[in-house]
Amino acid sequence: MTTVYDFSADQLDGTSRALADYQGKVLLIVNTASRCGFTPQYAGLEALYRRHREQGLEVLGFPCNQFGAQEPGDAEEIARFCSTRYEVSFPMFAKVEVNGEGAHPLYRHLKQAAPGLLGSQGIKWNFTKFVVDRHGRVVSRHAPNAKPEALEQALVQLLG
Repeated sequence: MTTVYDFSADQLDGTSRALADYQGKVLLIVNTASRCGFTPQYAGLEALYRRHREQGLEVLGFPCNQFGAQEPGDAEEIARFCSTRYEVSFPMFAKVEVNGEGAHPLYRHLKQAAPGLLGSQGIKWNFTKFVVDRHGRVVSRHAPNAKPEALEQALVQLLG
């Protein structure tokens, strides 16, 4: 059975990172954008990460420019924005596509494992969130308007 641990992705600094490095962690995987109405969710994501990192939570941010061209910057600009504006300390990856022919293989897997409403697979907008258990299995998908703090109780249960 395929899990998120079977994938790798480039980080903002260009180095490849195997998601197997996160084995045993609870993951919150989010497609992000710097110029979106949901961008302030970075603060909530960072707060969750800081509160639960020691218990095994990892938040993984994947910038995406597919929705309203709301992530136009390069890796350096994205890193600077995240660190200076929201003090993001969780791992940020290189810009990816989440829909279409160029969709990152991880996102193809996430969408298949946790379809949206009525079985739709497409990501609708920035800040769609996927929760992954300690075994690398996708357990839930959350719409962009789901605030990070609304996921906290479910994450805490998975953290045990």
